[in-house]
Amino acid sequence: MIIGTAGHIDHGKTALVKALTGVDADRLPEEKRRGITIDLGFAPLSLEGVGTVGMVDVPGHEDFVRSMVVGASGIDLALLVISAEEGVMPQTREHLLILQLLGIPRVVVALTKSDLVDDEWLGLMRAEVVGLFEQSKLPIPRVVPCSSRTGAGLSELRDALSQSLASSEQRATDDVFRMPVDRAFTVKGTGTVVTGTVWSGELRTDASVFVLPSGKTVRVRRIQQHGKSIGIARAGSRAAIALANLDVNEVSRGSVIVNDFRWRTTSLFEAVLRLDPAIAATLTARTRLRLHAGAAEVGAQVTSSYEQSAQASGTLVRIATDAPLALRGGDRFVARLPAPVRTVGGGVVIDPYARRRPLSHPLSEELEALSRSSASRLAYILEEMAERGVPAADVPIRVGCTPSEVAELVDRSGAYRGTHNLFAPVAVELVMASVRRIVAEYEIKSPLTLGVPAQTLREGLRVDDELADIAIREMEQAGEIECRGPLIRRAGWSPSPSARDVEASNHLAHDICAGEHEPPSVGELVSRYGSSVPGLLRFLERQGRVVQVETDRYYDRNTLEAMIGRLKTELVPGQVYVPAQLRDVLGFSRKYLIPFLEFCDRKGITERRGEGRVIREASGVLLDTFEAHS
Repeated sequence: MIIGTAGHIDHGKTALVKALTGVDADRLPEEKRRGITIDLGFAPLSLEGVGTVGMVDVPGHEDFVRSMVVGASGIDLALLVISAEEGVMPQTREHLLILQLLGIPRVVVALTKSDLVDDEWLGLMRAEVVGLFEQSKLPIPRVVPCSSRTGAGLSELRDALSQSLASSEQRATDDVFRMPVDRAFTVKGTGTVVTGTVWSGELRTDASVFVLPSGKTVRVRRIQQHGKSIGIARAGSRAAIALANLDVNEVSRGSVIVNDFRWRTTSLFEAVLRLDPAIAATLTARTRLRLHAGAAEVGAQVTSSYEQSAQASGTLVRIATDAPLALRGGDRFVARLPAPVRTVGGGVVIDPYARRRPLSHPLSEELEALSRSSASRLAYILEEMAERGVPAADVPIRVGCTPSEVAELVDRSGAYRGTHNLFAPVAVELVMASVRRIVAEYEIKSPLTLGVPAQTLREGLRVDDELADIAIREMEQAGEIECRGPLIRRAGWSPSPSARDVEASNHLAHDICAGEHEPPSVGELVSRYGSSVPGLLRFLERQGRVVQVETDRYYDRNTLEAMIGRLKTELVPGQVYVPAQLRDVLGFSRKYLIPFLEFCDRKGITERRGEGRVIREASGVLLDTFEAHS
């Protein structure tokens, strides 16, 4: 677990860390010379009933708030340090705002330098602290007067920290690993070392990791915690990781170490943003912000409109960043103005992989749910992605849940599962409505057919095959449609020819029969009777009156059976007959002969041998109709 300090400059944060841990967190020569903390400091703290936790000492000067944000990100408990002499100061308020924006769940207040004031003044300062938290609409924390110089109150402060951490939830270890880098340096004989707070998951020695945003793959050479080598770095702890085959120039503060290829960076994301009303009133697409996310700091712009009426719940926005970030659903960030430099708000990532489209405007309670619930984020992203779907493999990172929670979240969302993607119920319903429309229109247009060709239906839907498959499957299981081979139709539907259709089909059958072994082609029949001919021919085929021998030609069934019978009668089994001989036997030209022979090959009546054919001894006349396949 991690404790992070916060508070105004010179209120005694570093001195308090040293009094609690015995470690001077000011490590830089300039910090020693100036007497102020400039960058992050780290120290282990042993607490009864909890064990060893990490302490992050952050700078209090307004010029170094960016470092404070880095240090406060990912902590479990904030130790807000307020001088009993001076009370609440500007950086106290800004640091508390940052803690609030980052969603730090627990705060303990240390009233330092209590040995320098009397009891009456101490009581006033305690009341001021309570008023600060009431004004910020935060739970009233435990306030512990103490002195780093005399040691007074330190035991009570340790107890307060232990009790607060004892009630905190343990972070999941089955999550995907992520560690924002807050320091990178070189150790002689070891190579490049990165340090940070492990936000999620766990990492073992010798594992392969990715350095984002570069995406470079490297190996974990060694892991240390509080100066000791360990085999596993777990969520909620500080870690120093030695990386093989990585130059120190290839990683820096703001980089992120991950161990899953599904992590990717983004420069456009959607978030619930909460801004100071004063800046919200002047916010435009040209307004530049400095965004602090994890250990990264990047320039950013809000590319969608910000609802100026938004109150505590904020508003849903789309944010574009100057540099890529490794974000996850549920991540919190802080927004600051570059000039004059000040914290103006923050927010929660809703969809790290946004696309440019009109944004909805959820109600206040919906925004709260999106900010707090991975289930709400999944439902929102599924609906927004609509027919595109959401890759199931992306869910843990995109919505911010552990891999083991995905199945339950998907079930709660009502999402439909495809081979690779998840789809919102509303997306499937829309496709099902399109299926109904296309099938109904096809029945009107082609009343003699047994259904819509599946390929025709898919082309009409104009959605991903995975989504089309889901809609068709659901409708078939519900008994709404039937799938028969390559055709799809309404359940129970059958062709119902009109008197006109019957008359027209009889004309076609007559012409085909009259042609005997040289019937007219489909094209010739279309020129005589019009575009309804293909449907009428399929109708005749289902009735068993005609048989399709080649793509563009049908034969009268009785005529075709007679031709096959003659072939079997005239040919000697086992003897090879070339086309010229067969033409003499059957008495019709090569134009009709070759397609007829190929038909006989397909039906197993004849067998091709070189340039000729032999009659198969056990062959029977088998003329399947379309109805047999439907």
